[in-house]
Amino acid sequence: MMKLRNRKTFNYFEAFIELSEYSLKAASILVETLRSFNAATLEEGIKEMREIEHLADIANHKIINRLAKEFLPPIEREDIVSLAEKIDDVTDFVEDVLLNIDVFNVKYIPTEIMEFAEIILKSCKKMIEMFKEFENFRKSKELHTKIVEINNFEEIADELYIKGLKRLYSNTNDPIKLIVWKDIFDIMEKCCDACEEVANDVENIVMKNS
Repeated sequence: MMKLRNRKTFNYFEAFIELSEYSLKAASILVETLRSFNAATLEEGIKEMREIEHLADIANHKIINRLAKEFLPPIEREDIVSLAEKIDDVTDFVEDVLLNIDVFNVKYIPTEIMEFAEIILKSCKKMIEMFKEFENFRKSKELHTKIVEINNFEEIADELYIKGLKRLYSNTNDPIKLIVWKDIFDIMEKCCDACEEVANDVENIVMKNS
């Protein structure tokens, strides 16, 4: 009698952790690049960031390709696709921050921008903590706390956004500089919004499956 070969089980929850680790790596590159900012060597940080974004895309495609062959995924297919895409969005937006700084030929990093980058980094760290709890969401006592903490970071980011723009419009009359820094603030806020979107997705999935 022919024996059926056991296919290696694909763990989607571990795959979500892997995806969020790429977001954290991107955020770490952002913080390190801005902390020791040098416009002349910015391309090195961008090159490293692009490599991370490329690996994140590969990991995302791996999830989607596996899902296409999956008979019975642990949660609904559309939830897996949505979550994978939203984690990937975080990495993409973090990369966009560095790309915008390069495109706009930025020469210095204001305090608010550095503070913003630190919040993005903290949000990505918390996202990993959340996903480590996600697989056992029915029993986890920490998952909800992690979700709330990510939401709190988004609120801090909103405050930084308003504070930064207020200072910008109070101290700058140059319309070009206003446009440049407004765009950079906007994309940094999108990073934190994207982290919150991931957390909201997780919360919705938990509600649907509890």
